[in-house]
Amino acid sequence: MNIFQRITELQANGDPAALCTVTQTSGSVPRHAGAKMLVLANGEIEGTIGGGEMENRVRAAALEVLTSGKPQTLSYTLNDPAAGDPGVCGGTMEVFVEPIKGEATLVVVGAGHVGQAVAHLADWLGFRVEVSDDRPDYCRPEVVPEAAAFHPVQLAELPTSCDITDQTYIVLCTRNVEVDIPGIPALLETPAAYIGVIGSKRRWATARKKLEQSGVDKVKLDRIVSPMGLEIMAETPQEIAVSILSEILMRRRGGDGKPMSD
Repeated sequence: MNIFQRITELQANGDPAALCTVTQTSGSVPRHAGAKMLVLANGEIEGTIGGGEMENRVRAAALEVLTSGKPQTLSYTLNDPAAGDPGVCGGTMEVFVEPIKGEATLVVVGAGHVGQAVAHLADWLGFRVEVSDDRPDYCRPEVVPEAAAFHPVQLAELPTSCDITDQTYIVLCTRNVEVDIPGIPALLETPAAYIGVIGSKRRWATARKKLEQSGVDKVKLDRIVSPMGLEIMAETPQEIAVSILSEILMRRRGGDGKPMSD
């Protein structure tokens, strides 16, 4: 399997990695421009950009990139280890390290009118879509044909049924707080990138109060986004889906939600 096939496999499985590519060299060096190495989240490497201390330093930097999500360009002189250089070959190397994120997954909880619209739009936007509903009749391909997986379970069971990573966006289009309250604590223990709850401010205030009274940590509850979506005065399920996905894209890309004309 070549390195590009491996990257595709990692993304499909939702496994993060850092791709390290030699971009420039001069003089005597162990590998030349185009050499590539993958660094997995557990520190294991696949491929090589030359071995030795230089490769160890790139591996350490790659793990930092996986944490920060920000690419780095690294430059090395391989001349004098006594002066701190990672080798004695006599040349120079530049290595570009970039994070390879797993495929973004959007989990729609509640496959009613809004949930169906969210799933349809998310699929069109390129998310892997999964659907969960405690009502089996709603949680099936005939209702949400865009979904790649179905989880007909109670909300509290979702983390054991679904692989939730830091590339997972959870959208609760649930029918009432009685569904939300028993399940939200389990979601808060996951590394999900986003947990949003549909409804009014009053609905979430009611749910949050009950969750706090049951002992759920207030700081953890601050992760919940509710009401979710950008204020575009949406009314129809399709318009609400646009509002919700717009906010998710904004957060994912680091936008601010302001009009482009401002």
